Amino acid sequence: MKENIYDNPTFFEQYSKMNRSVEGLKGAGEWHEFQKMMPDFHGKRVLDLGCGFGWHCLYAVENGAVSVAGVDISEKMLTEARKKTDSPKINYVQQALEDIDFEADSFDVVLSSLALHYVASFKTICEKVNQCLVHGGAFVFSVEHPVFTAQGTQDWYYDTDGNKLHWPVDKYFMEGLRTANFLGEDVMKYHKTLTTYMNTLLETGFELVKLVEPEPDAAMLNSHPDMPDELRRPMMLLVSARKK
Repeated sequence: MKENIYDNPTFFEQYSKMNRSVEGLKGAGEWHEFQKMMPDFHGKRVLDLGCGFGWHCLYAVENGAVSVAGVDISEKMLTEARKKTDSPKINYVQQALEDIDFEADSFDVVLSSLALHYVASFKTICEKVNQCLVHGGAFVFSVEHPVFTAQGTQDWYYDTDGNKLHWPVDKYFMEGLRTANFLGEDVMKYHKTLTTYMNTLLETGFELVKLVEPEPDAAMLNSHPDMPDELRRPMMLLVSARKK
């Protein structure tokens, strides 16, 4: 299934108000760790899968990339991305991630931020990325953590007074479609186990470089009364891999 909730006008309006939409990378709670995993972009050709507003595309060019292709299924996302730059080094393409078909050795780096949990087959994406990456090329991505996606509702269990009791983890080994309420809309995502993410990478010609379950940045912990709860369970999984 090719998810495109982001072209829903009501959903997109709410998404556009989020910190990561307004402030860019500095407004993303995982960026303080994700940034450390970014490769050297100087002289590199970069592909960003699920580029959204284009923040990572801009970052790559600002840090030396010679070209960036940003792919996203959402017309609204790409419209906003194009507003942010007139750089001839960035080319935005409206396409489902499952449909990419770039020639071999087209890119030195492939990035993806919080997009691959919308794709049913992680193996298909890994095979396509491997095909278009040069040998030794970097594949760096983030997804929602399997602990976060497993039960499906992506919400806490509360007591009768509305206090957060615990984060439910259920149906962990039953991979597949989940429906969660996000920004007031039902959003479809695909739960995959940590084993699936790691072994699929290894089985499709990659080697693992680094894995991070990011805690919130210390400065953000004091920015909102709910932020300390982000230390109670992992929300994201950050992965850096290299094509063998």
